[in-house]
Amino acid sequence: MIDFFKFDTDEERRALLVRARKVALSAIQQYDLEWERIQFIQLSGTITYKIETNTTGNYLLRIHSDRLSREEILSELLLLQVLNELKGLYVPEGIASCDGNYVLDIETEIGYRRPYVTMMRWIEGEHATGDFTDSCAYNIGVLIGRLHAAARNFVSPSDFVRPIWGVESFKRDMAKLECYYERFLSEEGWELYRAGAKKVVSQLATMHPSEHNYGLIHADLHTGNMVFKENQPYPIDFGRCGYGYYLYDMAGTLLELWPKHRWMLIQGYESVRKLESDYTQDLECFFIMFMIENYSHHASNPREIASLIEEQQYALAYLREYLNGRSFLFKVVEPVSTNSNRNTPIESDENEK
Repeated sequence: MIDFFKFDTDEERRALLVRARKVALSAIQQYDLEWERIQFIQLSGTITYKIETNTTGNYLLRIHSDRLSREEILSELLLLQVLNELKGLYVPEGIASCDGNYVLDIETEIGYRRPYVTMMRWIEGEHATGDFTDSCAYNIGVLIGRLHAAARNFVSPSDFVRPIWGVESFKRDMAKLECYYERFLSEEGWELYRAGAKKVVSQLATMHPSEHNYGLIHADLHTGNMVFKENQPYPIDFGRCGYGYYLYDMAGTLLELWPKHRWMLIQGYESVRKLESDYTQDLECFFIMFMIENYSHHASNPREIASLIEEQQYALAYLREYLNGRSFLFKVVEPVSTNSNRNTPIESDENEK
């Protein structure tokens, strides 16, 4: 059977979206919704549509990629249900179809795997535009702290299954990136990535998971996966949630912030949960890890290549600081020339000898 999610070329992407719309229209008939409009949102780890009604609010229809099992999707929905029952948290929540199912598998074109489909209640709010304010960055930190505190108290049933984000998942992302890096990196740039990845794996091996630093995380908390109402952030898209270090979860957000606002976010987080006193070095490791994983995810999409090329002046600058053992999280790192950087040697880090 052919994977439903196959879009390495623009032609395959167009064909996928045609298949997906048919699946979405078929799936929506299985819910008790008087819907007025279906609007495509995006193709990423899932294919998503906004379903608008005039009576019961709006909904999010998700067509899941082939990498997640039914059990993993049901486990995500269970976690969201539990989080929604806690004071101070408001997250998406799955709804059942007319026959009581939370995960549907929908017929599609012959030869393709039947995709899983879920329906969620829509979280109202606006995506961030422009720079964040100090208070907004602080509030994001509070939100992440509350999520981690709540997840730490979550008691998972025996059939609860979610991915693990760590060394093995990172190695898989590096293997994928190796297939596509030539689209946006020189050979010299790729060597920096390989060296950075090697150091990340080495550093992860020295970490020791505990109840305080490791547990269930969102795992994709970039600001595109938050909506805001009156300066308060609300998390969406828990499709990547799983087990990992809490600092890894924070790193996904810190990537997008200026150093000042990284500090404000951490202050907000520590108003809920205290970090280890020497967290910076590990957090910078996860910063580089998340950055590389992000490029691995987007490198297979031809439409993303132009922006990936543009961002390398910053990505390579962070990699150089990391490899040379210079702390970078709370200072402005100057972008490098991707041309002049090609033959620049990497200094030794005393800790890596």
